Amino acid sequence: MTLYIDADACPVKAEAEQVATRLRQPMVLVSNGGIRPSANPLVSSVYVGQGLDEADRWIADRAGRGDVVVTSDIPLAARVIEGGAFVVKPNGEELHERNIGSVLATRDLMADLRSADPFRQGGGRAFSKADRSRFLESLDRVMRRADVAGRTDAGGKAG
Repeated sequence: MTLYIDADACPVKAEAEQVATRLRQPMVLVSNGGIRPSANPLVSSVYVGQGLDEADRWIADRAGRGDVVVTSDIPLAARVIEGGAFVVKPNGEELHERNIGSVLATRDLMADLRSADPFRQGGGRAFSKADRSRFLESLDRVMRRADVAGRTDAGGKAG
């Protein structure tokens, strides 16, 4: 299992590193640059080109069954879920095969509404301490589930 972080605008990189370190799992920060590398031997940094969605493409090409991806990007989430990865948004919300369709539809609807009304403000609420706490709990739970799934897929017994 590898933990991939869509790192450019991710507000929970330190929390993700904390969980990855506690569970002794490798973590990859993927960005267009400008993110300081971690001294943690479990954390590596990958810098991709400046083009639109380069980090998303890099993650989608590598994340697979049993990996965990932290992202707010819904199309990226849909791609990696299709490949068998687990997804956690920075606010702690889990995305999976049962909810990704409705999340994508809502995203598309909101984009249509914003384009139809140029005065519609798209800002959401501020990222809170409760979001950070929810993320920590959710990521820990999802990574433990991914670890069990990975051991089961590899022919071992879950448990």
